[in-house]
Amino acid sequence: MKLLLDTHVLLWWLDDDPRLSSRCRDAIANPQSAILVSVATVWEIAIKAGLGQLDMPPDLGRYLHSQIHKNSFDVLPVGFDHAVAVRDLPWHHEDPFDRLLIAQSRTEQIPIASADAALASYDVELVW
Repeated sequence: MKLLLDTHVLLWWLDDDPRLSSRCRDAIANPQSAILVSVATVWEIAIKAGLGQLDMPPDLGRYLHSQIHKNSFDVLPVGFDHAVAVRDLPWHHEDPFDRLLIAQSRTEQIPIASADAALASYDVELVW
């Protein structure tokens, strides 16, 4: 199974946070799963850390890179088709990062791991 992680899911996974559902935790831990972290997620974390909304290590890039590698996750770049696909999304959700993740999920035809119920309003497979 391929699975795209929403930002909070990545952070909860890295922190071993109990808010992460058991279904989601099992899917991420499954060695048969290909787990993807979008560059949009890295960007969102960087912005929120810079605003003081997230407590992250000072060398954020090195930390995230090492955690992605350590967990055998793959990075999903933001491509031209992903960016353009945002235009055609209904406005159920106004968060630009989530809208880009939805566009990536739809374009790549992969489910999103997220606790955000608003994502269910889109034509994407949600794993929670």
